[in-house]
Amino acid sequence: MIRPYAPGDGASLSRVCLLTGDSGGDATGKYADDGLLADIFLLPYLELEPEHAHVLDIGGRAVGYIVATPDSVVFAERYRREWLPRFAAAHPLVDPPTTPTESLALVGHSTSHLIGPDHELFPAHLHIDLLPVAQGQGWGRRLMATLLRQLADAGVPGVQLGVGERNTGAQAFYRRLGFAPLPSTPDDGLRLGIRTGAASPARRIRRRASIASVGG
Repeated sequence: MIRPYAPGDGASLSRVCLLTGDSGGDATGKYADDGLLADIFLLPYLELEPEHAHVLDIGGRAVGYIVATPDSVVFAERYRREWLPRFAAAHPLVDPPTTPTESLALVGHSTSHLIGPDHELFPAHLHIDLLPVAQGQGWGRRLMATLLRQLADAGVPGVQLGVGERNTGAQAFYRRLGFAPLPSTPDDGLRLGIRTGAASPARRIRRRASIASVGG
């Protein structure tokens, strides 16, 4: 079943992130810290946007998830203020990096990866991962549909994601769902986007203004 994220899910979802973190394959041992991938691509969303996190639970076991933010600009600012200090304490910056671990950590020290192209049309972004046991059964499509309905109801016009060039299986999956390539630079990697069908971005605009006023 698909259910909302609960605070006790962090460890099991981090394991899903690790086991799918090498272009869909197991990334265990690829980096010096097996928690690094989740610290960049999962845990900030659970911390800052828990209401946009959905879990695939089969037999009481979390085997997949989708996480998102409806406004990447707002998320990037909150990431910088609220998440980056903790990330930096756990993963000190090394620039220029000399190892794969240091190169990946450098991504987490920046917010540039959080804001993709065509932000006005595709202000949201997401990450989705499923263990092999949950793949090929329509669960990924249902997770995506759950999030897209939520974003559309909030007036978010579109959502985008990044996908590794080697991850051809994921690319094919996203295209079957209706995602299309977005203009991007080599630094962006492959970016895909889809419209949600939302009638108005009014709620998103109000949300951004509200958070900006809180941040001063």
